[in-house]
Amino acid sequence: MRIVLIGSGNVATVLGRLFKQKQHEVIQVMSRHLAHAKILAEELGCNYTNYDGTTDMTADLYVVAISDGVLFDLNKSFQMGSRMIVHTAGSVSKDVLKGISENYGILYPFQSLRKEIQQIPQIPFMVDGNNEYTISTLETFAQTVSPIVKRSGDEDRLKLHLAGVVVNNFTNHLYAMAEEFCEKEHIDFKLLFPLINETTKRIETFSPKTVQTGPARRNDVYTLDRHLRTLNNHPKLKYLYLKLTDSIMNP
Repeated sequence: MRIVLIGSGNVATVLGRLFKQKQHEVIQVMSRHLAHAKILAEELGCNYTNYDGTTDMTADLYVVAISDGVLFDLNKSFQMGSRMIVHTAGSVSKDVLKGISENYGILYPFQSLRKEIQQIPQIPFMVDGNNEYTISTLETFAQTVSPIVKRSGDEDRLKLHLAGVVVNNFTNHLYAMAEEFCEKEHIDFKLLFPLINETTKRIETFSPKTVQTGPARRNDVYTLDRHLRTLNNHPKLKYLYLKLTDSIMNP
């Protein structure tokens, strides 16, 4: 497919690389900031412009990869007629594109994407559209860039996005708090890496609920008390420790 990327941040950059890797042609990058568009366009070998410039209207697909809030103002800048346009957000309805094209939808990459990554990870794609033609076209296209493609309506995609926040953003926040605790207590945070990796590997085979371990799971009041005393100088982490302990002990 011939593709125009609207956006030049993390998601647009990784998707642009993936599309090119899978033999699709990115013909233009558009961004609010011309300098940012230029950087990505030079990497992908295509033209570029900002929102005030001329959109290349010869593409098969227009992929909008911008922050969620800006999506609601997009129809002030673009009118695509019947050309297919999609956005990549997990928590925004496809109907935000309703006034832009007769054929619009979703191409949601369910993965944490940063332009600095050296190797593109496996990216499941959720697709949706305002009509069957759009959905089937996006489904076929997504299957050329990923082995995991599923149809997902607005409500299901929102729920999946929420679950993703829990397992990714919240978990990473706990990592950050553990790192801060280790630094203050002069412990090598890297010693936790094998434990983190083993836990992640384990839940690929077993339900997380069945492999829950730790003092809260064992109702080990003695160890819990010692941990909480140790956390007296770390009130935020102590608060989370108490909340998570209660959740584990009282499912």
